[in-house]
Parts: sequence; structure tokens; C-alpha cells
Amino acid sequence: QVQLVESGGGLVQTGGSLRLSCAVSGRTVSSYAMGWFRQAPGKEREFVAAINWNGGNTRYADSVQGRFTISRDSTKNTVYLQMNSLKPEDTAVYYCAAHRTMGWDTTSRAYEYKYWGQGTQVTVSS
Repeated sequence: QVQLVESGGGLVQTGGSLRLSCAVSGRTVSSYAMGWFRQAPGKEREFVAAINWNGGNTRYADSVQGRFTISRDSTKNTVYLQMNSLKPEDTAVYYCAAHRTMGWDTTSRAYEYKYWGQGTQVTVSS
């Protein structure tokens, strides 16, 4: 049974930082591409960042490029999303996702991810 559990969300002021964590069980993060997505109220889920199976390649949405960093710790089987210079438009529920296929590269397509966490709320006040 694969489970993804996000944590680290909360309320932060504009310009602040948060680090989200995604603890994975039932699957090794060093073998699968992992991604972060977000969904704001009234909007569709959108891609935020992804890291490929060996950690050698990352991909970001244009809206977060240069502010967010995705990383992983294989020893803890955990994926992180460091978010800096947060803006009110970053407010959303953030979801961690695991790719459906071993050894895949980064992808922004949500349908390619098979397993999803329950989400963690990030609220950025102006």
C-alpha cells in the first residue's frame, strides 16, 4: 500500500517561506519521479514542481521558478518543497504525487501520477 502524507503547510505573510514535506511509504522515492501540485479555491489543480527518479532533473511551473525548490531525502524517503518569497497567489492546497512508472523523468501531467497525498493548506496573507 503506497501512502503519501504531506505536512508543513500553514499561514505565512507575503514574502515569507515554508517548507512542505511529503513522507512516502510503500514506494521508494529514489526509483520514481515525484511531483507537487496545488489547487486554489475555484480553480483547477495545477502543476508546481517535479523531480525525476534519480534526483538529477527538476522541473518547475513558470509561476514558481526561482522561488520554489523541490528536493528529496532518500534516507528518509521524503520529498520536500521549499517555498520562498511567497505571494498571496500561492495560496492553495498543495498535493504531493508519485509517478505511476518506475524510472520516469519529470512530468507536469497530473494523469501520469498514480498516488496522491491528502494535501496541506498553504495560506499567504497580504
